[in-house]
Amino acid sequence: MRIIAERLLRLPAYAGRIDSRLVDLLSRSAPLHDIGKVGIPDSILLKPGALSAEEAAIMRRHAWLGFQALRKSSTALGATSFLDVAMDVTYSHHERWDGSGYPRGLAGEDIPLAGRIMAVADVYDALRSKRPYKPAFTHEVSLRILREGEGRTFDPTILSAALEAEAELEAIADELSDEGDVDEVESA
Repeated sequence: MRIIAERLLRLPAYAGRIDSRLVDLLSRSAPLHDIGKVGIPDSILLKPGALSAEEAAIMRRHAWLGFQALRKSSTALGATSFLDVAMDVTYSHHERWDGSGYPRGLAGEDIPLAGRIMAVADVYDALRSKRPYKPAFTHEVSLRILREGEGRTFDPTILSAALEAEAELEAIADELSDEGDVDEVESA
């Protein structure tokens, strides 16, 4: 999140929309993006194969569950910039640029900026990480998959900023991966 947001900070189109304080808030709130998964049964979270339609619907609820948890915290603690950004990240990181995402089916600029940035960061991280249902993909394969989502899944400007920082993204993914975690997967 930080790397992508810092790239956007340099673009004239984001002048007045992103500053160093927001970059920090985005970076600190990113780990909360999937907090709603605590409400999803392990049988679904850890399933080694494809999810059924019913299981996928349950899994999609994690964005709403996370938002609700953060909203309750905001009500109890009082609104803060951090919680506001964290709610945007949590509730909108599965929205898609073309409107086909969830939970609200938002499209384009209607998707909060924090969610659009998290969408790119989250997908890159998910592709590079081993999961019960898939191996970790290489950096090259992950970038190809991201590029395929330009204008459909991802905001083109945000994706472009991420791709410009690909060496930094790769270094972080390599640093955080378990040794031997990446399979040489040629296609996904």
